[in-house]
Amino acid sequence: MMTDPTAATNGNDTATTADNQPAPPDAAALAKEVAEYKDKLLRTLADIENLRRRTDREVADARAYGVSGFARDVVGVADNLRRALEAAGESDAIVEGPAKALHEGVELIERELLKVLERHGVKRFDPQGTKFDPNFHQAIFEVSDSNIAAGSVAQVIQPGYMIGERVLRPAMVGVSKDGPKLATTESPTDETQTG
Repeated sequence: MMTDPTAATNGNDTATTADNQPAPPDAAALAKEVAEYKDKLLRTLADIENLRRRTDREVADARAYGVSGFARDVVGVADNLRRALEAAGESDAIVEGPAKALHEGVELIERELLKVLERHGVKRFDPQGTKFDPNFHQAIFEVSDSNIAAGSVAQVIQPGYMIGERVLRPAMVGVSKDGPKLATTESPTDETQTG
């Protein structure tokens, strides 16, 4: 059976084709839809950029502060080396011989340990004579000394450690209470960084 090519163009077939196609949208509706998609695209791009920045910051923090737990444990070893050196220094037994060599060896080990810590961003600070700052120091006791300004660190029991810009361990200190008043123009962060 042969089909007539003109049969498809008349009657019912034409109405069905016209009914299936949507009405052409007007320009205002198209502009509104384009604006919505553009807004969504810009918001998504901004979210991606914020995520990238946050991820970069988190990676940098992980690199800088990822060793904090380990470093906190290792600074205890540095403290014990310092205590051993101070105890041996008080003794007269290290004048000559094997005890002197042992003392020098412990000093070398302490220096090397502090160098390794510094390579990983951990620095020791000794706040002797600076203004007491609870962000960097832990007060253990008060000292009555009229020669040292009140509120200053009079004695350091244990040095503090910083990792990057953060306090890894505060310095344990004795604070002066009877001396002259401190000038309030100095900032505590300037003092602790010089100490």
